[in-house]
Formats: sequence, C-alpha cells, structure tokens
Amino acid sequence: MTNRRTRPAPRPPEGTPPRAELARQARAVLADAVRIAHWAAGTPGPGTATPLAAHALERAATALELSPAQVRAGWDRARLAGLVELHGDTARPGWRLRAWDRDDSAVLRGWVALFDAWSLVHAAPAGIEAGAVAEAVEAVPQVLSLLQLSAGPVTVPALLDLLGQRVAELQEERCEVPLGPGRTAPAAPAGPAGTAADRAAGPARSADLNALLLDWALEGLAAVGALTLGQGHATLTPLGNWAVWVKLEQICVAAQSPAGNIEQSAADMLLGCARLTPGPARDEYRAWLAARTVGSAVAELLAVARGEDALLRGLAFEALRVVGAPAEPEVRAVLAEPSLRPYALLWLAEYEGNDPDDAQDVLSREESTWLWVDTAAAVADHGETGLLVRHLDSAVQGTVPALLDEVRAVGHPRTVQVLVALAAAHPDPALAKAVRRAAFQVHTGGA
Repeated sequence: MTNRRTRPAPRPPEGTPPRAELARQARAVLADAVRIAHWAAGTPGPGTATPLAAHALERAATALELSPAQVRAGWDRARLAGLVELHGDTARPGWRLRAWDRDDSAVLRGWVALFDAWSLVHAAPAGIEAGAVAEAVEAVPQVLSLLQLSAGPVTVPALLDLLGQRVAELQEERCEVPLGPGRTAPAAPAGPAGTAADRAAGPARSADLNALLLDWALEGLAAVGALTLGQGHATLTPLGNWAVWVKLEQICVAAQSPAGNIEQSAADMLLGCARLTPGPARDEYRAWLAARTVGSAVAELLAVARGEDALLRGLAFEALRVVGAPAEPEVRAVLAEPSLRPYALLWLAEYEGNDPDDAQDVLSREESTWLWVDTAAAVADHGETGLLVRHLDSAVQGTVPALLDEVRAVGHPRTVQVLVALAAAHPDPALAKAVRRAAFQVHTGGA
C-alpha cells in the first residue's frame, strides 16, 4: 500500500445556499412537472410522446387545473428530469419521483438533468441551420463560466462578445484545410434572402445570428431556473451558480487524474485501474467520467462489459457505480442480457439502498452460479492460482459436487477453461480429478 495525497473535498463558492435550500428551489422549479408525473404514473395509458396524446392532454389539464401548454411543458420536463419512464404506452414513475420528497440529492440530480437539457426545453428559433444551433450550445458553457466567475449581473453585450469568440474558435478548430496564399474560399451557394446561410455570410449578419442565438440560450437557461434576465443583463440563480461550479469542479478533477487515464478508452482505463485499491480506482473513474458526457461514458462502459474479458466486465460495473443515478436507465435496460444480468441486478440493488453484503440475495441460484464462473474466469485470466482455489469458498453451493453439477448446467461460455484452471491449481488430487472430469463432460457434452 502506498500513501497517496487526496484532493480535499471542494467547497462551493461563498454565499451558496445549503443543499437543502438548493433542493427546495429545485422542487419549486419542477413543481408542475412533479404533479404531471404523479398524474401520468397513476393514469392508465396517458400517452407516450411529446406532446401528450390529445385525449390525455385534455384529461391532465382538467385534473390538474393547468392549461394544455403548461401540461405539455411539464410533461417534457418530467421526462427530461427522470421523473417518469415510458414503457410502451404506459408512463411509470421514475426512481427520482419515488424519492422526491425525502431525497435532496435525487431532487438536485433531477434538476441538473433538466439544466443539461435546456436546449431541448426551449425550442431553437425557426429557420436557423442545425450546425449554428449546435455551435451555440457548445459555446454556452463559456458563457455560464463568465456568469459564475462574475458572481453577479453580466451585460448582454459582454456575453455576446464571449459567445462570438467561442463560436469563432469552434469554427477554426473544425477547419481542416486552412486557406493558403493564392487560395480563396468557395462561394456560398445561392439562396433566398433571409435564409440561415445568408445570415451567416458576412460579419454583420454573423453577429446578428449570434445575438439571436444568445437570446435563445439565455431564455432557455432562464426557463429551467438557471438564471434570471434583467434589462440588458443576466444573473445566475443560486441553483445555476451551484450547477456551474459543480461542472467546473468536475473539469478540475479530470485535469488531476492521478494515473493519467483520462484520454484512454474505457477498456484501457479499466485495465489501468485493475491493480489500484478501491479508493484510488474510484478517483480514476471520476476523472475519466468527468472528461466525457454521461451518455457516451455509460455506453462505452457497457460495450466493454459485453466483451469477453470478465475482469473488465466487473470493473465496468464498478465504474458505473461511480456514475450513479444517470446510469440507472441503461443498467436496467441490460437486465435482459444474460452475461450482464447478474452485475446489473447487484448494481440496482446497491443503488436502491441495499447493503452490498446483502445484495447477493437478489440473484437466483443460476445467476449466482453464472457470476461465480464469470468471476473465476477473471481470476484465471488475471489473478493468481491461490485466488482461484480460494474462490471455491464463495460459491453458494455447500459442496464441490453440487457446485460442479450446477456449473455444468449454467452454460457459461468459459466453464471449461475455468474448470481446467481450477483443477490445475487445486492441491487436493481427488478434488482436482473431479473438476477435470467435470470439465471433460462439459467439453464433450456428456452428463
């Protein structure tokens, strides 16, 4: 064991309200969404898309005494904040809705999910090409950083100047063939006056487009409760200030990855963490995750988990434990995959509050046996022979003959290799012979 310096827990900026107060504000922002989520979860077939089915929209508006527009907006927010889950034609309560009144962390995570989706909450102006909208969305974190660092109102012209600079940087970064001496840019395609392409053609029109997109972004962020708009200026709310600080801290964590795995693929990162003790490994997972969007990171980890390396499968779910709530829908979705189901069941049991020592109770006998073989495969591939022998003690079966009977029946693709490795490692000749016989029977398809 080596002594490692740990980064002290960061403290939010002075004046940031306590988490309980931030959660109260988040509940206020999402109050209509919570009401609609409760209504939808308790109503058969309330509709599955945005906008709600017409008949459901009318029923919800009447029952909740809201306008149809308020219902539609609240439904969108409920879905984006994870308050409802759609299963076919049925809306079910999400885990956050169930925890809403008692778990401040669940509330804040739900609000942050909405904050991250601000560009979906507030539709972009019509007639602007998707590329220009995407550049504005990518530039908004710089705008938010300026608002957070200013700790007060910032004028719209200052924000517009920063947005324009950041958009120009993004465009320059994407320009793969710089113009050299004697070369000219290709002519823009002809089009009707007033189109998005025409608006972006010259400096003045580009500035006009940026101004339009900045107004849209500020209105969208205000709509989710991240900032307030005054006459010619914008100010982060306490919730917005806290959220931007959290994201800046994540970037700092990513920049201080102790083992330097940030730029690695998920598989290489997990292999780099395989020899670390749990605490330092979690630091690496957090740093790697902070440098990526949650969706892409979870997808990459699950792709690794589907591979043939059982060690990486287990480590991928350890990293998903660090992701926490945002990974819950994707983890639940892999329950139908036999190779991932035991890991997913354990992940969900711990996520829902079960003691890790008791989480094994959620597995069936077959699932426990499958997991035993998979873990044995990881040990055989990456561990020491002594570990493989000791792994026998973790089997749910009380005797080796019973274990061998169930291992043969469970159908794990690595069964033969595991049994051969165990037979070679075990010091008891009689037991080793029985294990070799079982391996031969699996290999030949005998009983």
